[in-house]
Amino acid sequence: MNYLTHNYRIIIILCTALLSGCNKLLDEKSDLKLSTPESVQDFQALLDRVTDVNINYAGSGEVCSDNYYLTDAGYAGLKNEEDKRLYTWQPDHVALSGTSGNDWRYCYKTIYSANSVIYGIKQKNLTGADNVKGQALAIRASRYLDAVIVWAPVYNKATADRDLGVPLRLDPDMNPGSKRASVKACFDQIIQDLNEAKELLPAKPIALTRASKGFAYGLLARAYLYMGDYNLALANALEALKYNNLLIDYNALNPNDKVPIKDMNVEFVFWGTMRLAPPIGVSIAFIPETLYNLYGENDLRKEILFNKNANGTISFRGDYTGSSNSKIMGVTTAELYLIAAEGYARSGQLLEAEKIVEKLQSNRWKKGKYSPMKDLGQEELVTLILQERRKELLFRGLRWGDLKRLNREGANITLTRSVAGTSYTLPPNDKRYAIAIPEDIIDMSGIEQNER
Repeated sequence: MNYLTHNYRIIIILCTALLSGCNKLLDEKSDLKLSTPESVQDFQALLDRVTDVNINYAGSGEVCSDNYYLTDAGYAGLKNEEDKRLYTWQPDHVALSGTSGNDWRYCYKTIYSANSVIYGIKQKNLTGADNVKGQALAIRASRYLDAVIVWAPVYNKATADRDLGVPLRLDPDMNPGSKRASVKACFDQIIQDLNEAKELLPAKPIALTRASKGFAYGLLARAYLYMGDYNLALANALEALKYNNLLIDYNALNPNDKVPIKDMNVEFVFWGTMRLAPPIGVSIAFIPETLYNLYGENDLRKEILFNKNANGTISFRGDYTGSSNSKIMGVTTAELYLIAAEGYARSGQLLEAEKIVEKLQSNRWKKGKYSPMKDLGQEELVTLILQERRKELLFRGLRWGDLKRLNREGANITLTRSVAGTSYTLPPNDKRYAIAIPEDIIDMSGIEQNER
């Protein structure tokens, strides 16, 4: 069976069903058969569709995180009951059925596109396709990493071969039934894809919406950090920084600008955004004062990243997309520096860790006001780096994974929310850290739901 031709027709149907108003994947042609990709350029065109590849990374983990809170009015104003249930860590029915608001569908739609490219290049035996294949592998890995952090238990080396991960679909054939792979199998596949991708990708992409070597190494660093393999996280972060090590000097930003940080800035390694779930909309998601107060008086992030509202609430405005309507999920150099710093600190290389933290902080503090750290022990330095990570990577889709991995290490972080006088709690290592898979997906596929 020619799966590519058969299933490419399906992806056009899916595109229409899943994203209303979606354009055709290739230039419009009167005969549908003619729009089946045939060349390297055709497959590149599939991956250059930003609406299919770069946006709508899962927002569910961010909704469940402690980066923000809703007022009672903000909570009551949420249109969908599923969003309310997700915000209060309910065990089920936390995703809309159908298309909009369903992170799972967006995730696997992109995986399907990547699989179509990988399969099509192999089937047609195309030459000169290494770059395109590498992009598809990296994109697939990024979505599987996103998925396993949101919908699976935290990576635990002792149980990863038994814990349920997510289904691994590695070709565009939609006929075989779905089955959840183990968490270990998911990470094995992610790492395999990225190791292959980094050998195929260019050092510098034509556009930041395309994958590059730095992106592949950056995702490896992110994955190994989540797994708790700090040496490999460090090694891959340092490798990624060879391709881009630039940081924005916040002294050069204008805090009076509506959006001080511009899109496609020098810190981007790869441009991607998460689904902007209603609870994290800028008009209702407010920053806890305890988080805001972590920023020192001379830390420019305090005025660049936030707005203090007339009613005393604090809003976030530090999105790297140049718009409050989208939040980045791609890799940036700041994230890579923080991974490297944590890797150095946890391995006992304290001086190297301090150098990296100082490089980042000196670009975030007022000129002449930054004082280098002195004589910190390993535990103190790790704590400082984690606090710096907390301050630097707000609304990047990373906090949920951090909560899971840090609680695995014994951080004992308990989350609480209050809504209309009712208190909700998420204890460390609770089974709800594996967010419920959408019920419509369970009904259609027959895969197992997460334990509760």
